[in-house]
Amino acid sequence: MQPQTVETHVATFADLDTRTLHDLLRLRVDVFVVEQECAYPELDGRDTEPGTRHLWLARGGTPVAYLRILADPHGVARIGRVLVAREARGDGLAGRLMTEALRVVGDRPSVLDAQAHLAGFYARFGYTATGPEYVEDGIPHIPMRRDPR
Repeated sequence: MQPQTVETHVATFADLDTRTLHDLLRLRVDVFVVEQECAYPELDGRDTEPGTRHLWLARGGTPVAYLRILADPHGVARIGRVLVAREARGDGLAGRLMTEALRVVGDRPSVLDAQAHLAGFYARFGYTATGPEYVEDGIPHIPMRRDPR
């Protein structure tokens, strides 16, 4: 049996249908709140902002990887909520997701707060640490930035 094709999707909040929104939020909660045991306000109000882009990869219509791109002040894009579903890890989807995110970001600078153990992964995409490590929701993070070349 051949592996299912992975489809790439990018949408504003207004362009998400209710089923897709449900599936994306469920995936975010499954990974961040349940798997990583982080009780925090997952629905922070930024998903609905006009400048936010939701980017996800799906197999057979089911989201398996996700991130969002926020419009921060001064033309900076903020990448966050980066995840790959547990059952889809190891298939290179995180790299594919980041490559697509950088295509969407274009020539704008971008920032993210990397879980510390993933700083090397983000460094492969041109991100460098911009501050000291800090702990958020019990997980060490590092602020990182990528400037256009």
